[in-house]
Amino acid sequence: MTNSELIVSDSKVMLGKPVIRGTRITVELILEKLSAGQSIERMLEAHRHIKREEILAAIAYAAKVVHAQFVSTLPDGECDSFADSEWSVELV
Repeated sequence: MTNSELIVSDSKVMLGKPVIRGTRITVELILEKLSAGQSIERMLEAHRHIKREEILAAIAYAAKVVHAQFVSTLPDGECDSFADSEWSVELV
């Protein structure tokens, strides 16, 4: 399967957030776990019904989304405010 077949979004599942197909595991959750230091191997142990290929597809999906976004900065180099007050991101 291609990455676009592995990561899907359905308004009836997890409020439309992108998830691994056939699960309620969001791309957001995968990224949060990785950023907290959890390894892919640990995620696979904790969620035996998903595959490495699906985790990698989630990462690729996130990279594609970030690539398609624009971060605006203020003259002093600070980012405009965002919901979490760390980033300002606008879809292009």
